[in-house]
Order: sequence, then structure tokens, then C-alpha cells
Amino acid sequence: MDPVARGTLINFSTRVLSVAALLGLTTLSARMGTEVQGAFALFTSAEGVLIALLSGFGVALARQTSQGGARQAAPLAGATVLACLLAGWAAGLLLAGLAWFGPAAYGMFLWLALAAPLLLLGPSLAGLWLGAGRMAPLAAQTLLPPLLALAGLGLAALGWPEQVGLGLLLAIWLLAKVLVSLGVVGVLWHGEGLARPDLPRLRAELPFVLTIGLTNLVGLLNYRAGLLLVERQLGLDRAGVYSIGIVVAELLWFVSSSLTQAVYGRIGTPDGERAAQLTVRTAQLSWVALLVCMLPLGLLATALVPRVLGPAYADSLAVMAWMLPGVLLFGGASSLSAYFTNHAGRPQVAARVAGLSLGLNMLLSLVLIPGLGMRGAALATSLSYALGVVYLGGLFARHAGLPLSALWWPGASLRQDLRTVAGLLGRWLPWRKAS
Repeated sequence: MDPVARGTLINFSTRVLSVAALLGLTTLSARMGTEVQGAFALFTSAEGVLIALLSGFGVALARQTSQGGARQAAPLAGATVLACLLAGWAAGLLLAGLAWFGPAAYGMFLWLALAAPLLLLGPSLAGLWLGAGRMAPLAAQTLLPPLLALAGLGLAALGWPEQVGLGLLLAIWLLAKVLVSLGVVGVLWHGEGLARPDLPRLRAELPFVLTIGLTNLVGLLNYRAGLLLVERQLGLDRAGVYSIGIVVAELLWFVSSSLTQAVYGRIGTPDGERAAQLTVRTAQLSWVALLVCMLPLGLLATALVPRVLGPAYADSLAVMAWMLPGVLLFGGASSLSAYFTNHAGRPQVAARVAGLSLGLNMLLSLVLIPGLGMRGAALATSLSYALGVVYLGGLFARHAGLPLSALWWPGASLRQDLRTVAGLLGRWLPWRKAS
């Protein structure tokens, strides 16, 4: 099997299992009540902000590995461990301050403050595997936290059912994340993925790392701006309902991100023409895959959400419907961002686009939420995603020296990819096997 197809299959299979586990956790929190779900969504958003802010370390390791090999990146990985511990300690102090002095809903951030120093190690060091195209350990690092959390909650429910609540859910979730991070450090240490820290080299990488962190932070805030504004303007109860619509709509990204992650190292090639062609191929295939998946996802959500989570979450379906078009378009942008970050070494381009999209999102949300409520926040998010993708596509075409139509118009590579996918499906379908 083609390495890209194999990597995509590993990623997609892993993410399907991971999504199932995450949906299980979300279902548990949602059935505790809409306010509990709102609190859980805010907590995981804060965790995402923390990881996004320091995600530049992982991207720097991926770039070094894809261009020079894992051995060359090992000293930088050793320095990254020290940097993550120090940054996590500083972030923990800030989170503790928010927990003590912020709004009542932020009190749960104290759990995150305690875990922060160790929480960042796994996502950052996994950049070594991403740059090397090693999908199996990446898959394990993605899948283990939700599985461990579900197992821990299952044991707690059997032994102490009266204790199962938001506090226990958050504690077990963070414990699972920390254990996996420590496991990643152990695997890399014994596998010689870590070497004596090269601090001068880390200092040289800091501008790149900070730019990536800012870019991903702005991008994550763009994803969660609507949730934060809904919580501030409409309350924690409505934020809980809104968060379910987000969770369902963003399931589409597990398809496109699986494909982009599988080719991330190859997009980092110094060959500009090859990198551009692979980027176009990945973006177009992502859009086709997301378009195919969008309708079944919407129908399944319409059938299952009110039945599984309860009628209180029925309004989340309208949120999902307004968000899906923008989510579909934004899914193809992950390969365009990878082109600028891993090939061109210009993460500031993605930062500029993310900042523009975030500004539009917040402005439109402030205008639309008072009149349309949660639907206004979803519409604002969808429009900001669409405009951001159009802008990023134009920047990519100009940098790659391609006509803009090359990105949006299907080419021979897309037709070949679709024939390959059809052939694989033909071999796997039951009636083909029976014949």
C-alpha cells in the first residue's frame, strides 16, 4: 500500500476510535446537565489554549526531523523537555490565579494548574514522530488518553457511583493525559529520541516556536470564540448546548486532519514544486472526503443527539447545521497551513490568516448573538472560516507560483486519488469479498 494511504488509514482508524472515546466522555458530562457540560467545554478549551500556546515546540521538532532526521533533532528534543516543564510551571501559576480570582466557572482551572508542567510534554515531543511520518506511535499517543479516562471512570462508577461528577471526570481526564505524557518521555528516552539538551539551538528556534504557538493559539481561539462569547452573553447553560453543536460539526476535521498528518513530513520537503503539488492534492482530497461525510454526519446527529443526550440539547442541531459549511471549507486549510509552516518556514502567514479569521469571528459574533442567540455565534464562525480559507488559498497560490484555479479546480491527481480510494473500498466491501 502507498505510504500516504497507509498513514492516512492508520490515522483515520485511530481517530475514529479516539472520537468514539471522546464522545463517550462528552456524553457522560452532557447527561450530568447542560451547565456541567458547559463547564467541561470551558475546561477542555482552556486545556487546548495551554497546549496550543506551546505547540511550537512540537512543530519545530517535526520540521527538524523531516529535514534532517530524528538523530539530528534529539538534542533539541532534550531542550524541549526542560522548556515545557518551565513553561508549564509558569502557566500553572496563571491558571491558579484565574481559579482563585476569576469567575466562579473558572474555579476548576486549579486542576489544570496542577497538571500543566507535565501535560505539555507528550504533545510537544510527539513532533519527532510527526516529522518522521511514524503514524503508529502518534496513533497510540492520540488514542490512549480518552481510553484510559473512560476506563478510570468506569471503575469509579462501579466502586463509588455517588462520587462520579464533574470533579472526578476532570481529575481522571488530566491523570490520563499526564500518564501518557510521561510514557512518551520514557519511550523516547529508551529509544534514543532524547539527547543532552542543546540550549543554544533552542534559543535559535524560539522565534519560530513562538510564532507557531501564537498562530495555533489564535486559531484555537477562533474555534472557541463563539463558545466563550455565548457563555459570557447567554450563560453557562447555553454554552453547554452550544458546545455539543461544536463537537458534532468538528468531527469532520478528524477526516481531513488524518490525511494532513500522514503527509505532513512530505510537505516539508525542500522541493518547492513537489511540496505545492502534494499540498493541492491533500486539500482537494480533504474537501471531497468532508463533503461525502457531511450529510451522513448531520443525519446521524439529528437522530442520536436528542435521544442520547436528552431533549435539552435539541437546539445544538441548529448550531451544527450553521457551522458545517464553514467547517467543511476550513478542513482543507490544514494542508495549506502545513505548506507555509513545514515547507516554507513561514508560520507567520498562517498566524496572519488565523488572526483575520478570529477578528471577523468575534466582530460578527458580537453583532449576531444578541439577535440570533447561539445560531448567530455559529453563523459568525462559519463565515469567518470560509473567508479565512479563501484568503489563505490566495496566499498559497501566489507563493507556490500557481494559478488560483489550480487549488479549487479538480486535477488529474484528484481523479487518480479517487480511483485509488474506490479500488480500496471495492476490495474491502463485503459483497466484493463474497464474489
